[in-house]
Amino acid sequence: MTKGSRHAARRAAVQAIYQWEMTQEAPARIEDHYLIEHEMNDVDVEYFHYLVREVPLHVHELDDHIIPHLDRTIEEVDPVERAILRIGAYEFEFHPEIPYKVVLNEAVELSKVFGAEHGHKYVNAILDKVAAKLRADEIRT
Repeated sequence: MTKGSRHAARRAAVQAIYQWEMTQEAPARIEDHYLIEHEMNDVDVEYFHYLVREVPLHVHELDDHIIPHLDRTIEEVDPVERAILRIGAYEFEFHPEIPYKVVLNEAVELSKVFGAEHGHKYVNAILDKVAAKLRADEIRT
């Protein structure tokens, strides 16, 4: 499993989670459709699977980590940036083996690709605060 393949998995998951949010279709159906419609050779498909299935499953818990740091309601956050924030919060909470700086960097990079012009700054600021809570021990070291 290479870093590139996880990056590609996150990139694909942002699109799939965005689609889930817009359509409210079952994550499994969105995943199946995405796998058929997109080239997935360089993607860590297993990690893509986990993100697409687990982020919607834990969405309320993830939002509980994100919402206290927002300057607007979660519904008012750009839907692509909301998907990126949720993936970042998911990785902070459920994947302690991924260094918080990697999670933060990946989210910022995805925001630069998919988000609004300055969305990456917003995503960075919010996830930095989420990391301070969920990864406090790691950040201190």
